[in-house]
Amino acid sequence: MTRKLFVTTALPYANANFHIGHIMEYTQADVWVRFQRMRGQEVHFVCADDAHGAPIMIAAEKAGITPQQFVANIAAGRKSYLDGFHISFDNWHSTDGPENHELSQDVYRALRSNELIGVKTIEQFFDPEKSMFLPDRFIKGECPKCGAKDQYGDSCEVCGAVYTPTDLKNPFSVLTGATPVMKSSEHYFFKLSDPRCIAFLEEWTQTPGRLQPEVFNKIKEWFAKDEEGNGGLGDWDISRDAPYFGIEIPDAPGKYFYVWLDAPIGYLASLKNYFNKTGRDFDAFFADESVEQVHFIGKDITYFHTLFWPAMLHFSGRKTPDHVFVHGFMTVNNGEKMSKSRGTGLDPMKYLGLGLNAEWLRYYIAAKLNAKVEDIDFNPEDFVARINSDLVGKYINIASRAAGFLSKRFDGHLSGDLGVEGRSLLDALRAQAEVIAELYEEREFGKALRETMLLADKVNEYVDQNKPWELAKKEGMEAVLHDVCSVCIEAFRLLTIYLKPVLPALAAKVETFLRVEPLQFADAARAMGPHQIGAYEHLMQRVDAMMVEALFEAPPAPKVVPGGEDIAPEIKIDDFSKVDLRIAKIVKAEHVEGSDKLLRLTLDAGEGRLRNVFSGIKSAYQPEQLEGKLTVMVANLAPRKMKFGISEGMVLAASHADEKTNPGIFVLEPFPGAQPGMRVR
Repeated sequence: MTRKLFVTTALPYANANFHIGHIMEYTQADVWVRFQRMRGQEVHFVCADDAHGAPIMIAAEKAGITPQQFVANIAAGRKSYLDGFHISFDNWHSTDGPENHELSQDVYRALRSNELIGVKTIEQFFDPEKSMFLPDRFIKGECPKCGAKDQYGDSCEVCGAVYTPTDLKNPFSVLTGATPVMKSSEHYFFKLSDPRCIAFLEEWTQTPGRLQPEVFNKIKEWFAKDEEGNGGLGDWDISRDAPYFGIEIPDAPGKYFYVWLDAPIGYLASLKNYFNKTGRDFDAFFADESVEQVHFIGKDITYFHTLFWPAMLHFSGRKTPDHVFVHGFMTVNNGEKMSKSRGTGLDPMKYLGLGLNAEWLRYYIAAKLNAKVEDIDFNPEDFVARINSDLVGKYINIASRAAGFLSKRFDGHLSGDLGVEGRSLLDALRAQAEVIAELYEEREFGKALRETMLLADKVNEYVDQNKPWELAKKEGMEAVLHDVCSVCIEAFRLLTIYLKPVLPALAAKVETFLRVEPLQFADAARAMGPHQIGAYEHLMQRVDAMMVEALFEAPPAPKVVPGGEDIAPEIKIDDFSKVDLRIAKIVKAEHVEGSDKLLRLTLDAGEGRLRNVFSGIKSAYQPEQLEGKLTVMVANLAPRKMKFGISEGMVLAASHADEKTNPGIFVLEPFPGAQPGMRVR
């Protein structure tokens, strides 16, 4: 019976490009999905950008664009990563799509009808200048445990202490520097502590095969209470106050769903979006009890996916996940934390840009992965050795040693009689098909690849024993040479079947070379039979260790100015020439109503027209101090749509790196004699 699989990976937050952790997770899920498709299963593999929340709202505001445009800019860069590493998602969507708005509100209404939504008044920090409640990561201060300065509102990076923002000493807003004040607000809560939720989750988490043993053991700790009755599952704050970029809570003006409520619903929304585009019935599919819902996630978001998410689905009348597969993180050089500044970061786009084969990394990641929640380590020396030994030395070498003889001597035709020894070898390879398939099914990819390479070793032993290069020199050995080389090509086809989930692009090249239809796992049970292969072309090169070294080259160290801000990374003269700096006259300066930071400047840059520029210099200048002055502006900066209007450039000003402790803004002013429109070179 054909399985119906709905598979997702965790949704990446849409405030940055993919990092290597994303590529590791997507590769793991993609290998499993490709294996299932090779088994003939029906698979729907989807993901989406996690598009909501205060960080995106604030980043968009700083960039002078809408949150929607900010997310769209990030999303526009996703394809090069996914295509570059052969990730086979069927659909990529956004949690800000209409499907997610509708589904999130439907789920909420169902939970409310089940009396699982409560309202509590809470106190939290409020930025009086920004007029908004502050998320934990937008509050800093001194750690209440060790006194370390400049620590976030949830934990100390120096001593590791965990606390609430109100515990901080001398707190300040990261957004404005203002001292936050306590303010009350009504918040909406999902009652995870309700006995119904606890009973359901205790049963759900114990279902065999749903969770890994180590994940289940961790969840049991979250259920546990101490002797005084403290601990256990607590209610979950699912609301945020305006201003907030997110989905509005029905019948609650000014209230929005906390991003973690609507983000996992984005899995369903992406599937619905995909089905809408392909003419499938989403509701019927999701109501089908035979559908298996499978999530691949990192260990840092286990709590949300194994408690809140299944409870939300169940009590809103929806199917719950069949499997939540949790993985560890990716480190480099024996557990060292990745850091771009130290040259220990593994940048996926730099990897591709250097010309490193994406399938080298797919193979290396898969060879390290298993079904446990374990971190995997990228070691450059091991990477080079493993790819060159396994993929090139063992696997590719089989085809390269046999194909030439078949083309030159036998016009690419395979022998019909493979000999007793050859048939025995191929039978041994076919006998492992189900073993390897089961390892893929259980996500024991490292073991699956080790088994495959052990089979490759057997084939290479056969080649070394029969020495086709010597047979080719001996008279009367044409038939034996034909048989030996044919056995090698058939063995190569079988190994390709076993490697195809990990190496899809290479497998496609092999299919072209062998002149066969796309390989399925069932093809391992039958021989190609009488067949003519194509001309062999080089399939994969060896890894050059110098290329891998370049991947980890640290960026140039910044030049340090004593007592000041570090000099930015070095640029070339061509980079500088792209910035058009012009002398401009400040014709008019005025306050901007509703802004504590901005002045509106009307500038004459010698163009025969006036420009409107907003500048964050209000704290340092009164309008009358500026009018009639000359300054320097960036003239070719793209116009920015701001809350108060369009800004058509940027006025240059100097300030200290730490404006909080060293206040002062100094607008640049040229020497007398400069005229509006002159270019600064």
